[in-house]
Amino acid sequence: MLRVGLTGGIGSGKSAVAQRLAALGAVVLDGDTAARAVVEPGTPGLARITETFGAGVLRDDGTLDRAKLAAIVFADEAARLRLNAITHPLILRHILAQEEAAAQKQAAQGDGDEDTIAVHDVPLLAEGQRAADFDVVIVVDVPAELQVARLAGRGLPGYQARARMAAQATREQRLAIADIVIDNSGTLADLDRRVAEVWADLTARARQRTARDGTA
Repeated sequence: MLRVGLTGGIGSGKSAVAQRLAALGAVVLDGDTAARAVVEPGTPGLARITETFGAGVLRDDGTLDRAKLAAIVFADEAARLRLNAITHPLILRHILAQEEAAAQKQAAQGDGDEDTIAVHDVPLLAEGQRAADFDVVIVVDVPAELQVARLAGRGLPGYQARARMAAQATREQRLAIADIVIDNSGTLADLDRRVAEVWADLTARARQRTARDGTA
């Protein structure tokens, strides 16, 4: 199995890349989905968040009010670090369990997992200093002004967009851990072409890994 870490700043189009890689055959493990799963009602994650930030971050139905929590943590660095300390380990365990389940499913089908490309969609890969966990790190990159423009198109005011960007790793920090960079500042057709190139690269790496492991 080739383990790939996929990351990018908010508004970079990382999810669009993940969707395209999934369509090409990758097993995509979504960090955002995991982040939601570990704070569902009844989970230890939600209980710890409520203990830390108070019941005011819950909706009337007991679910997490993500907008209220975001307003707290993106305005307070210490609060954001406390939240990350709660959620990051839970998210990692959830994703690793998904990866193991995917490998077991393929083994049960008789396919093995040698050439499997498992793409971990991790929004805060650089922040968590997890680059070494992966065989390949892909960074989806766009200029900061384009991030702000795209977030504005989603209805997020400029000051909120910049606050969220400031809470993430810098563009330079993300690029420093990249093995492969996908420039997503062009058209969708440009993105399709680049992702196809990257997929060819990943499949070649997976085959090389299988051949190397088979002769080890």
